[in-house]
Formats: sequence, structure tokens, C-alpha cells
Amino acid sequence: MAINKLIKIKIVISRHLSPERIFILSFAIYILLGALLLRLPIAGAKSPLNFVDALFTSCSAVCVTGLAVLDIGKDLSFVGQLITIFLFQIGGLGIITFSTVFFHLMGLGISFKQREIIQSTFLHTPRIDLIRIVRFVIWYTLFFESLGTLLLWIRFSQNFSTGQAFFQALYHAVSAYNNCGYSLFSDSFEGYQGDLIVNLTIMGLIILGGIGFIVQQEVYSRLVGRVKKLSVHTKIVIITTVILILLGALLFYVFEKHLNIMGLPLETQILISFFQSVTARTCGFSTVNIGLLANETIIILMILMFVGASPGSTGGGIKTTSMAVLSLMIWNRLKGNIEVNVFKRTMPKEVITRTVSIIFASAFSIALIGAVLLVTGERNLVPLESRHFFVEYLFETISAFGTVGLSMGITPKMNDVQKLSIILMMFAGRVGPLTLAFSLSRLALRRSLTYAEEGILVG
Repeated sequence: MAINKLIKIKIVISRHLSPERIFILSFAIYILLGALLLRLPIAGAKSPLNFVDALFTSCSAVCVTGLAVLDIGKDLSFVGQLITIFLFQIGGLGIITFSTVFFHLMGLGISFKQREIIQSTFLHTPRIDLIRIVRFVIWYTLFFESLGTLLLWIRFSQNFSTGQAFFQALYHAVSAYNNCGYSLFSDSFEGYQGDLIVNLTIMGLIILGGIGFIVQQEVYSRLVGRVKKLSVHTKIVIITTVILILLGALLFYVFEKHLNIMGLPLETQILISFFQSVTARTCGFSTVNIGLLANETIIILMILMFVGASPGSTGGGIKTTSMAVLSLMIWNRLKGNIEVNVFKRTMPKEVITRTVSIIFASAFSIALIGAVLLVTGERNLVPLESRHFFVEYLFETISAFGTVGLSMGITPKMNDVQKLSIILMMFAGRVGPLTLAFSLSRLALRRSLTYAEEGILVG
């Protein structure tokens, strides 16, 4: 009887909902469920959370953002902290991923729309071995999170009891791999800014979770000799990721070596620079006080947050591939090439158009939500104070869009309207502005018309 009911539910969903709407609805329902669980008296350490704070915390966890209006380690009980682990674990990999595994174990098969969602989530080219891909995602996630937990447990055991050290290690390993950034430490990892094991473990988990699961599989297959060469997608992701990490770390060091990291040992300065470069693109951990950083450093962090992680990963942003395609498009135009060529391959025009649309939609969303935060903020500020808040609100908005979680300290001070605006930004950043737009449009799949061409002046 239970199996028959599940089959009927799948049929109803397939008939009435598009893949985009299924994808978005699954996240929305999961966020609401998480908020209701966090509202329970046993979830709060001192008192139950109000609904807006519970919704904000749930959305930030499910969308693997890491922005927090409360202190996770102090304001949530052990039960509340366990709830957040499940929220950002399932939210990071995707509800559809887990439902696919569940339906497969029940012998119900995978619907066409489930296949389409999995294809668009994890793969750059169509494949038929989707169950194998999903299994790969689950097993590699468990492996890397277990390895990260073990390494952090060994280190934390020097400061905490065995049980407490294990939970601290598990929480931060899962949070890092899913690029969430939720921490049980009030100052994130500022207390471990010179610790080699903690820094390398957290950075490794963030990078692995942020490059995308299909990239992980291709690199593994290349190392064991199953494939002879990597795809263009994987090459672009790896090269762009390395460039952003190195460039971000270099600029952070140059801008902060005489300010916030001055006086620290050189190895600690290097660790901080690399840590903030890595975490700024995909995660929300920090080893320095973000609110004290120089203006030029803040700009670099905002650029890194806007770019974000890679497609098919647990992170947000416009993605590394979009940044790479835009750069390649400009470079090819400067060389006089009409097409966008890379690695002796030509990018499809659909990819170019989608890239430009994603970047424009993302920038517009950030500008809109940033304006809402300013309008709904304090009204009795003098111009200089409002400009100070402008930087903090813009940083917060980009951090929410990129599902990063870094903050200059303004998050707990926001009013309910501002919190709801950031919730919307985190949600859009996780599911993607275009996916959200397509889900709201009934004409998204209508065949477009082509008319006679006529040029206009641009630039």
C-alpha cells in the first residue's frame, strides 16, 4: 500500500510540476520543515527561537550559506545543532539526490523529471548512468567528510573531551564539505588561525565540495587510468579555481600584511591569506575579523563571493565556469574571433547566452536586495553613517547570493524585513536566479520567434 501511494505521488508531481518547480519546491518545503523543527523548545539552548530567526537559520543551513542571526554554539541546544547538520547536509547535496536514492532502494525507478534535475545539477553532458553518479556523490561525500572528521577530531581532542571533540569535528567537517560555514565557535576559526592541521583540513574540504562532483569523478578516473583526458569543463573548473585561490590569497596578503595580520609569524600570515581566499568563494568560515578588514580587501572578497563555487557543487555564486566563459569571450573578441574557443573546442552559443543572462540576473538581484536593505534600515542616519551601512549591506547581500556566509557583523542587527530579504537572496543564490525565473514563467519553454535582423549601436 505504501509503495502504491508513493507511485501515485510521483505521477501527480510529474504531471503538474516542471523540473524547475520541483527543484525549487523541494528546497522551499525543506526550509519550512527545518524552521518548524528549530522552533521546537528542545532546539533552543535557552528559549525557543522566534519564527523569523528559525526560518533564517533553516534557510541559511539548507542553502549552505552560513549567515547567522544567532550564535549556533550557544543559542542552539545539542538537538538544534543536530537539526542544522541534517539541514545543510541534505541541502548541500540536494533533496532530489536523496529522494532518488530512496526511490531506487524502494524499487520505484527514476522519473524523467528526476533524471532531468540530476542531469542539470551534477552533469555538463547527458549520461545514462545516473544511479551510478548519485551513488558516487553519496559515497564520496561520506568518505571526505569522514576523513575530515578524523583529522579534526585528532586536533580538537587536545582542547576538548573525547565526545565533545568528536562532535565539534563532525559538525565542522560536514559544514566545510557542504560549503555551509556554520561553526560552533563564536569567533569561527580565529582561535586556530595558525593551526596547520585545522586550516589545511577545512580548506581541503571546502575546495573538494566546491569544485563539483563530476570534476571529482573525472579527476579520479584520470588518476586510475579509466579515462585518457579530462573534459573541457573539468579543465576550466580546475584552472579557474587555482587562479582565484592564488590571486585572492596574494591580494589579501598584500592588502593586510601591514594591518590585520601584521606582527603574526609569516607562516600564519600565509595560512590566513589562503584560508580567506578559499572560504570567501564558497564557505563562511573565517580566521580574522571580517569587519576590521581594509576597504580594498573587502572589494576582493566581494568579487570572490560573487564568483562563488563551481557548477554541480554545494556552493552558490555565478560559478567559476561563468567567470571563465565571460573572460574567454572578452579575450576571443579582442583577438578578433567571433566564436569563443578554448582547448581547441568552441563554446556553444547557448552557453554564452546563458552565461551573460546569469551574470546580469545575479547582479540585478544583488542590487535589488541591497537597495531593500538600505531602504528598510535605520532612517535617522547621517549620510556618512548610511554609507558605512551601504558597504556592510552590499557585502551581506553578495555573501547571501554566493551562499558564502561571511559577514561584517551586521547580520544579527537586521530587522525582520531585512532578514526576510536576505532569506530570499540566499534562496535565489542556491537555486539560481534563472531557475527561479523559469519556474515562475509559464512561457519559459515556448519556442521563440526569429525576425529579420537589424543592428543597433552598442558600447
